Amino acid sequence: MHLIQILLPLYDNAGSPQPGDAFEKTREELIRRFNGLTAYTRVPAKGLWKEDASTTMRDDIVIYEVMAETLDEPWWGSYRRQLEQRFQQESVIVRAQAITLL
Repeated sequence: MHLIQILLPLYDNAGSPQPGDAFEKTREELIRRFNGLTAYTRVPAKGLWKEDASTTMRDDIVIYEVMAETLDEPWWGSYRRQLEQRFQQESVIVRAQAITLL
């Protein structure tokens, strides 16, 4: 079993809010494909990273996660590229880890 997490930005690179329909479409796609979804949306997470030695970048993000029996890496790579276009991002983080259900 795999847990796949998608980190989605609340704002585009210019600081404008992402359109709500981008999140809705993504939720619908994931629910349709994986029969469920957990969305961490109530308190946005903060993403911080160093752009260079003197610049720290910041993002407010929501996290969508799904579980899947198998990890279809080609599909996820293609879907990540779709999300990058949808959310107008250079990069959208999609991460996966093997899990054991207890």
